[in-house]
Amino acid sequence: MKLQKQNTLTITLFIVYILLLTGIILFKLPFYSDKISNGIRVISLIPLQGSFDENGCILLDEIIYNILLFIPLGIYIRMLKSEWPFRKKVLPVIALTLSFEVIQFIFAMGITDVTDILGNTLGGIIGIGMGAILFKILKNRTVKIMNIFVLAVTVCVVLRFVQLFYLSHFVMRTLYR
Repeated sequence: MKLQKQNTLTITLFIVYILLLTGIILFKLPFYSDKISNGIRVISLIPLQGSFDENGCILLDEIIYNILLFIPLGIYIRMLKSEWPFRKKVLPVIALTLSFEVIQFIFAMGITDVTDILGNTLGGIIGIGMGAILFKILKNRTVKIMNIFVLAVTVCVVLRFVQLFYLSHFVMRTLYR
């Protein structure tokens, strides 16, 4: 019964994570992004093509954010499907990443970028690896400890998300009227 409660919490937190991830990736919430395509379908097939400033210096911020955003996906997959082999765990990461990029292209919601695919996939792989290390260290307590940690992080992220959404949609609009 205790294991079932932990699994239910893990699945609930995973759903919240996916909803937040979808809001951030597809709808650029709570941020306004310079990668919005303004209704034009754009595909960038050359890795790192749009990752340089006017001086030719690489801008790592977005790449790092993409990696960090997808690390939890890998951890969740490791927690929920620990019996799967590594290759099978990576497939949902790639599938979700490709889905986001295809949806962005179909609905002209942003720039479809191979750099995003690579960064997101790398983040998921890092998360799977981190999950594996945690399972080796914490053994049977891993899911319980991760659920407590993820719950705390999720609450913080949701609160920050709400704050940024409020600022960007209400406070900033009031300033520019």
